[in-house]
Amino acid sequence: MTLTDEDWAVIGSVCIIKKLRKHQFLLQEGDVWRYHAFICKGCLRRYSIDAKGIEHVIQFSIENWWAGDRDSLMNKTPSKYNIDAIEDSVVLVIRNEDFETLCRQIPAFNNLVNQILFRSLNASQERINSTISLTAEEKYLHFINTFPALANRVPRHMIASYLGITPETLSRIKSNLSKQKRE
Repeated sequence: MTLTDEDWAVIGSVCIIKKLRKHQFLLQEGDVWRYHAFICKGCLRRYSIDAKGIEHVIQFSIENWWAGDRDSLMNKTPSKYNIDAIEDSVVLVIRNEDFETLCRQIPAFNNLVNQILFRSLNASQERINSTISLTAEEKYLHFINTFPALANRVPRHMIASYLGITPETLSRIKSNLSKQKRE
């Protein structure tokens, strides 16, 4: 089932195009998230900051992925996360009420949303598995094999945070892998 021109017109009528500059926030900790955000262009990160001021990257979102805080959206509670642009980005934002109406009224849209959400769920499950079962080097190799485009778009310290390792450990891993390639 594909979206018709009429479907696209209905979807477009409720979309807000949001252009984010690098480092600009889509969501800040403490705000209640009320939207669904689809990344058209660019790269965003969702992260928290602990009591020591250390950032913990939870997710990267690139083109054709959704971004947001599902817990805040569903429970109407303040978000524990920040979402900001790693690079200049274009995001389609849809208010939750409009999004639910689109899903009910346009079956092809609902199917598309579900496919993307399943892909996101699979990526989250894979991340949990790699986090608990792989060494630091294996986590990095898994990351660059799973998300090769991200490795060049995301600063090293953010990748280290996402992997749950220090930037120094990541530098050491990259250095060791580089030496292995040369041998």
